[in-house]
Amino acid sequence: MLQALRNAIALPEIRNKIIFTLFILIIYRLIAHVPVPGVNPEVLQQIRTAVEQGQAGGLGSIVGLLSLLSGGAVFNFSVLAMGVYPYVTASLILQLLIPVIPRLEELAKEGDQGRRKINRLTYFLTAPMAALNAIGQVNIFESIGAQVTGGQRVLPQWGLDRPEFILPTIVTIVTMTAGTMFAVWLGELITEQGIGQGLSIIIFGGIVARIPSNIAQIAATNTAFATSLAFLAITVITVIGIVYIQEGERRIPVQYGKRVRGRRMLGGAGTHVPLKVNTAGMIPLIFAQAMLVFPAILAGFFVNSSDAGVQRFAQDVVSLFSAGQTSSDALSWSLVFYTLMYFLLVIGFTYFYTDVMMQQQNLAENLQKQGGFIPGIRPGKATDIFITRVMRRLTLVGALFLGLLAILPYLLNFLSHVPGFVFLRPVGNNNLLLSGAGLLIVVGVVLDTMRQLEAQLMMRNYEGIIK
Repeated sequence: MLQALRNAIALPEIRNKIIFTLFILIIYRLIAHVPVPGVNPEVLQQIRTAVEQGQAGGLGSIVGLLSLLSGGAVFNFSVLAMGVYPYVTASLILQLLIPVIPRLEELAKEGDQGRRKINRLTYFLTAPMAALNAIGQVNIFESIGAQVTGGQRVLPQWGLDRPEFILPTIVTIVTMTAGTMFAVWLGELITEQGIGQGLSIIIFGGIVARIPSNIAQIAATNTAFATSLAFLAITVITVIGIVYIQEGERRIPVQYGKRVRGRRMLGGAGTHVPLKVNTAGMIPLIFAQAMLVFPAILAGFFVNSSDAGVQRFAQDVVSLFSAGQTSSDALSWSLVFYTLMYFLLVIGFTYFYTDVMMQQQNLAENLQKQGGFIPGIRPGKATDIFITRVMRRLTLVGALFLGLLAILPYLLNFLSHVPGFVFLRPVGNNNLLLSGAGLLIVVGVVLDTMRQLEAQLMMRNYEGIIK
């Protein structure tokens, strides 16, 4: 493996791709520290402290989840505070609309050209989604600021209630929207000219950047040795499980009929079609998180409403769609509801995204066109039914694993209240260096990047990285 990495670095084309990817990540991390104009840094620091110590309630949990999707930029209230989350939401909406709107379904079947048109529609939808999310995010920070600072504001000139605040408010919304579009553009640059899938690399870079601060925070809490050892063991076992599931596949045997071309006999060879246990990868977790954050973001518009009933309802929605309860509330109905919703959404999106991927690949039709068939299965519709049945059985394993991985921190929180497992009780918000979702994203991006490097090396007749 080390020799393969040396070969990759020695090749100018691959080396330039790696350097370009690192350069884009450095740019992203630098700009992630550029604050939105007009931010009060003292109030922002108090909010960050309150969120990290679990003193901001359900709103703090939403900020923590946004921090995962933005790579920590939300705590700086930077121009990249929303990261690529609005783009993920826009992509999710379009994916859900493809089976419903015939025109979108036609585009999805047109190959690369149709995919480019759908991507263009996603960009157009990202801008208004980013503007809406900017308003909701600012209102959430304003509400937390009012709670922890006694009425001070993160953005002193935010709102449309006074004429002199209108222009600064518009500037804030436009700045944050532009930051999201810039982050998406950086991701596209990585996809086109670098190594790996750009948006995943952007999220990956943000998650990894948080590890040193998480280690420092865990060290500062004087965590018991047994607790630290248990969480380290859980993290290692989780990583091993992720790699096992991500790389797991079932190989369907395929035969090709013999045919004569000129004086040569072609075909007749046997091969296989690999069906992955987890075809959807990390996408279901990102989609599920985006879906859970979205209602709270919308409710953020009304958390400061002058109407007491509307304000109470908005706060209840934010509390319901968050996991900000302390360890003493581990069995509260709202946390149980959140955990169950998260688990079911991950399973649902795993099946949904796998079906979308299988429809795009259209394996049965492509096999029939190439003269291939599965032994014992008639070509055409019967092959499609067989592959779909096998794929859904595999997806069940992958979906359950992803669902359990997503709710792993909450399961540990529940378990810590059982006699004999008190040592698992979380000491703070960072009871694991990375959450289950964060681990999956990090491991998934590393494996995907290694596969791309493998393909690049094999094209040049070098031995690959993955043995």
